[in-house]
Amino acid sequence: MTSTIVDVLVVGGGINGAGIARDLAGRGLSVTLAERDDLAAHTSSASSKLIHGGLRYLEQGHLGLVRKSLLERERLLARNPHLMQPLRLVLPHDAAQRPRWQLRAGLFLYDHLAPRRVSAASSAMTLGGTAEGEALQAHLTHAFVYSDGWVDDARLVVACALDARNHGARILTRHACERAHREGNHWLATLREPDGRAHAVQARALVNATGPWAQRFLGDALRQPDSPRLRLVQGTHVVVRRRWTHGAGYLFQNPDGRVLFALPFHDDFTLLGTTDVEVASPDAHATDAEVDYLCEHASRWLREPVRASDVLHRWAGIRPLLDDAQGDAKAITRDYRLDLSLAPGQAPRLDVWGGKLTTFRLLAEQAADRLAPLRGASRGAWTAEAPLPGGDCGPLDAYVAALRRDHPERDPALVQRWARAYGSLARHLLRAASGAEIVPGVWEVELQHVRKHEWARTPEDFLWRRSKLGLRLDGDAQVQLARWWSTTAVP
Repeated sequence: MTSTIVDVLVVGGGINGAGIARDLAGRGLSVTLAERDDLAAHTSSASSKLIHGGLRYLEQGHLGLVRKSLLERERLLARNPHLMQPLRLVLPHDAAQRPRWQLRAGLFLYDHLAPRRVSAASSAMTLGGTAEGEALQAHLTHAFVYSDGWVDDARLVVACALDARNHGARILTRHACERAHREGNHWLATLREPDGRAHAVQARALVNATGPWAQRFLGDALRQPDSPRLRLVQGTHVVVRRRWTHGAGYLFQNPDGRVLFALPFHDDFTLLGTTDVEVASPDAHATDAEVDYLCEHASRWLREPVRASDVLHRWAGIRPLLDDAQGDAKAITRDYRLDLSLAPGQAPRLDVWGGKLTTFRLLAEQAADRLAPLRGASRGAWTAEAPLPGGDCGPLDAYVAALRRDHPERDPALVQRWARAYGSLARHLLRAASGAEIVPGVWEVELQHVRKHEWARTPEDFLWRRSKLGLRLDGDAQVQLARWWSTTAVP
């Protein structure tokens, strides 16, 4: 059995685990992150792809959560222009639901709960004769427009893991933490490697960042079943062909109190989501009933109806929400809680409960603030203004234009895709010998990059998490890519 000794073992390779590993490593601690599957294989790649304050949480009275989410939205958008871009959202007014003054008041509060560094203020608009109105049902005549942000969620997780590694952390994917127990002032954990061998990690602290599996992990791996109760809420999304050509998205208010996002998605597609269905298991599965719900309610608003047969792709993610005694799943808080288990002479354990994509950096900072002093960290908080790898590319549109000028021989669509995915690192890929074009739009240099540097182990890792090319490549192309993957060695 191989063995490793570290300051902190982080279990879980979603956004919270990767963010915590990054922050702790940047404070000078030795960190190992263990993920049983791929990075962002579950909830963290199954979001609505939004960096947002949560407009609907205002109505539920969660002003503190909205404020800190808005502050984080602005920080993240300002520092990571490759992975995140501002997104204008159109909120059509339905006279049967709320008066316009109420929407205007809510948006005024949303604009002013936190300073805006990147995002524009909200405004009212008349839909008639506009591109935004053309996509909607004819009876909708007025709307409001406000700002949030779009994010490539899976690549955000990878970027955090890359930054963690840049600061010395070890990232182990396909390593399941099967057992962990305290032996005095350290934890002894057993990881199961992809080939079945056992790997022992001795850690001075343990972080449980397993998301929907946090409660199960405590009981099964740590033999400590007593924990806060999680309510597991499934959110399903679907992708259809693009329904409009302008760059904004929509927020629709459904009669059942849910909201429905309709968002531009990777240029040629529209993303619809999400649902709130409480489930018993953390294993997600998008049901036909949820797909029908999304299609039905999108059709209430969009001029062109959405049918189940239009759905090109679907996914579901499980939100691990803290049980706050709310009866309705959509009303449960999206805030998080950090529990530190610490006794004299014993190694600490930090459990992460709940959370949302937008506040991952703040959650990680607060987690590190609690753990780092116990382990004698040499540095304090540092991530608030630090870009993730590739984020030093400057404004995205100007960066893409510069890359296209410098590389006129490259397909402009490829240049743009690489700029969005890799930021300033795209320059290296464009300058490198590209090798063969394995399938249309996919070059060997990129495939080898994600395998060597970004922990991609299967074609699915590349097609659906390092990129979203699974939406574009037909079955024959995907088979061809899989054949290349299985017959070509990692450099």
